[in-house]
Parts: sequence; structure tokens; C-alpha cells
Amino acid sequence: MTSLLEQYGIHSVSELPLVTDTGHISHVNAFDRHREHEMRAAVSRILTEHGLADAVAGEQVNWQQAMTDAERLPRHHRSKLRELRDRIERDFPSLVEITVDIDGDIDYAAGQFVGFRYDGRSRAYSLSSSPNDDDLALCIRRVPGGRMTDHLLSNAQVGDDVTIRGPQGHFTLDEDSTKDLAFLATGTGVAPLRGMIRYLYQEDLAEDRDVWLFYGTAWKDDLAYREEFRQLDEEHRGFHFVPTLTRERTVTTWRGETDYVQQTFCKYLADGVDPAGLNADLRKCLREAPNTDAPATIDPDELQVYACGISLMVNTLEDVVHAVGVPESDVYSEGFG
Repeated sequence: MTSLLEQYGIHSVSELPLVTDTGHISHVNAFDRHREHEMRAAVSRILTEHGLADAVAGEQVNWQQAMTDAERLPRHHRSKLRELRDRIERDFPSLVEITVDIDGDIDYAAGQFVGFRYDGRSRAYSLSSSPNDDDLALCIRRVPGGRMTDHLLSNAQVGDDVTIRGPQGHFTLDEDSTKDLAFLATGTGVAPLRGMIRYLYQEDLAEDRDVWLFYGTAWKDDLAYREEFRQLDEEHRGFHFVPTLTRERTVTTWRGETDYVQQTFCKYLADGVDPAGLNADLRKCLREAPNTDAPATIDPDELQVYACGISLMVNTLEDVVHAVGVPESDVYSEGFG
């Protein structure tokens, strides 16, 4: 696993230049929600449909019995039950925005990261804020058992002291380009992209371009900044928010995209894209109709791509966008983990 720091040859947050050691948390906002009732209802439905209702009593699930009984079910049902169990048992909150007020200025570009120190623990996080915003913003997911995130998400309060170091990173916007833009993200990989998107519209750099955000998560409440992106989609004809949720249909009537980000991206490409470099699965996606009513399609010859998320996903996305004709010089990426 490669951290943000390691990608830049940095071994410790303490090596970054000090911005302030007297910053303080100005806001803590949880993106995810308590959804135990929905999840338990889905578990009950799956078990009852297959004659295994003995493992469910009201809203209580006997997981040992349920998973033992589920061995008789098809594999995809067993997978769904495990996913639902994991969601029910995960700590809350698991996805938050933390904003930081610093005593002074910090000169950074949208997409860069900072070193963040809280209560004796340090880690590097991408900034999800724009340089034009008053406070710094971080989008942080809880890593179960993680030394930093478990402590931070369980204890962070408005007014708590933090230290900020940096900024650092070369994953930034090409402000001279006028090409259309596709931002591709999974999980908290959306953080630097959100900062870039905010900056684009604050600086009027996007009004004559199509700007796409393809954002993949498991559940709808794992979409950080989802209401902000939906509002941009409503207010700007050229902004297209395409969330894709791999597990949401298990519990709701979600009618949007459900594939992986790279598959979803291919569904929105313009007719005539050469599929020769794509595997059979992705060639099939080229022929599928999108699940949204986006009033535009994507021309790879006139596109810049920014991708961020888990390194394996980012590498796959890079391969796909190169295969459909996006020049290497127009692909920017940052992976982690």
C-alpha cells in the first residue's frame, strides 16, 4: 500500500512545512446515516423469501444462524447478506467532512493535500476545499481499527486544536485547457476532485465546457457532498453528476447507475468510439444506454480526465480512458492504498 506521502518521497507528516499549530476544527458533518432499520428489513426479506425466517425475530438477526442457513442460498444472496451485516455493524459516523479554521493564510492549489495532526496523531489528507474557501475542508472515512480515523471520528469536536502542515501534491488542474472534463472517483477519492470542481465554477472556468463527475460508492449515503453535486447539476447545464452505487438496490428502489466507475464511464461515450482496446465487458457497456438523462455525450479527443481513489481502481481507469482515445497528456491521476 502506498500513501500520499510515499508517492512524493516523504516519510512523515512532520517533514512538511508548518502552516499552523493553532488551527481549530470549525465544523464536523457526517455524510452517512443510521440505516439499520432499512438494512435489517432487507435481511429479513431475503431470509423470509427463502424460508429461513427463523433467524429473524422482529428487527433482531441471529447472524450465526442466518449465515449458517444462508449456505443453502445462491452465492449472490450470501454475498448480499454479508454486505448487509457489515453495513449494520459498522461504526457511525464512518464518513465525515471536517473543516479547519487557521490563523492566517495558506497558499494551495485545488487538489493538493496537507498534513493534519489531531491529539498526537498525524496523517496526510487531500483537501476537498477550494483555495477560494474561507476554511480548509477534509473528507475522511473511518478505517476500522485505524489509529487515526477511529480516534478522530469518535472524538472530534468543534473548537478542538489541530496542526496543519503543507501543502503538497501535483494532482492539480490544468487551468489553461478548454477541453471538456471528466472527474472519476471512488470513495474519498472525490475529495480533491470536489475542490477542483468548486474552483472551476468559482473562477468561471467551466461555463462553456461539459464537466462530468462519475462517482462510485456502495451506498447512497457514502456519496460525500452528494447534495452539493446535485445542486450543481441542476444549476449548470454543462455539469453532469453520475453517481453509481453497487449495493444500494439491495435496500431501496435506486434507479441510477450500479456498475463500476469505468463501466459507467463507457456508457456515456459518444457513438463511434473505437472499442478495439477494450475488453468484452467494457465493449458491452459502450452499447448500453445510460441510466440517467444527461443531455450530452463524451468525445475522448476533446477530454481531460482526473481520476482519484484506490490505486488499483485508478490504474484500471487510466487503462480504459487511454484505450478509448484520451491522450496520455490529458490524463491526471492520484491513487492511494
